[in-house]
Amino acid sequence: MATPAPDGLWLPDLCRLPRLLAMLGLAQLTVLVVLLVPHPAASWDLRAFVSASGYALWLALSVTVLLCACRRPLSRLPLRVGAMAAVVLAMAIALIASAIVHGLFASVGNGEGLPGFGRFVGGSGAVVALLTAIALRYFYVIDRWQSQVAAHARAEADALQARIRPHFLFNSMNMIATLLRRDPIVAERAVLDLSDLFRAALGAGGASTLADEVSLAERYLSIEQLRLGDRLRVEWDRRGELPWTLQMPRLTLQPILENAVLHGISRLPEGGTIEVRLAIEDGVLEIGVANPSLPPDSAPAQGAGHAQGSIAHRLGFAFGPRARMRYGWNEGRYACTIHVPVPMDGAAKVRGGHTP
Repeated sequence: MATPAPDGLWLPDLCRLPRLLAMLGLAQLTVLVVLLVPHPAASWDLRAFVSASGYALWLALSVTVLLCACRRPLSRLPLRVGAMAAVVLAMAIALIASAIVHGLFASVGNGEGLPGFGRFVGGSGAVVALLTAIALRYFYVIDRWQSQVAAHARAEADALQARIRPHFLFNSMNMIATLLRRDPIVAERAVLDLSDLFRAALGAGGASTLADEVSLAERYLSIEQLRLGDRLRVEWDRRGELPWTLQMPRLTLQPILENAVLHGISRLPEGGTIEVRLAIEDGVLEIGVANPSLPPDSAPAQGAGHAQGSIAHRLGFAFGPRARMRYGWNEGRYACTIHVPVPMDGAAKVRGGHTP
């Protein structure tokens, strides 16, 4: 079964510049391969190479533009029929173009060394059909793989949310139950914070921004501070003009803070301070969380690392190889640091170091 792209069309999108350049590169590579094949009858020189390259690039550009324009109607056909139709269209373009080129060269008397009409036209059509089939298959597999990676990332995010929500909800409800008689005003505030927190966490679509992630983290920590009291202290360090509108995977910061509380602060009788650092330098956003923790040999090192692994995977999918995540225990403290690139035109900045 065909796997549709995000726009619902299964035929690979050749309208994008990288795909167009790949098609042109494939055509030029074919010319180079033919040039390098040893043949006693072949007499290649710079002029012949330039002529063959221009002819191949012209064919590749024509086929790419045609398939780009016909992508939507071809995608309405069944996969096998549509793929065959795309290859046939490419072959038809090659046959017509090669016939015109051969006729022009023959009419002006520059047809020396040019194969016969049938061989030239038929060979051009066969080569273009073969290369088009290979290119479409390659791009189709790439698109399908990217769709599967996106689905896997969404599934991991959903699984992470499903694991976090019940655990945190039960702890929060138990804490609120103990506050109802002792301090009903604080209990009411905790209920409102919890409601806002879960309304944000359950937002449709999974889209989030840096501002949303920080707000979600602040609400989570305010509830945990009600439960742990003076044992939990938080220090925020916001530096520079932070890109608050930067698009991020949902639940990037809160699970890290939850690990810091559950596997760090709550295991220490005296508690401790969680340090959260937000800074941007050279177009890279750094998010750091550090907290006191027991040594790894006396307790699992800040949990089993499942949340961190899922976050790292989703960051890699969202931002590519420039996204990095490091975490580990060192001299009584557990630290987790995230680095993500900030697009020059994709994130508005707010001065003053405070969320809007």
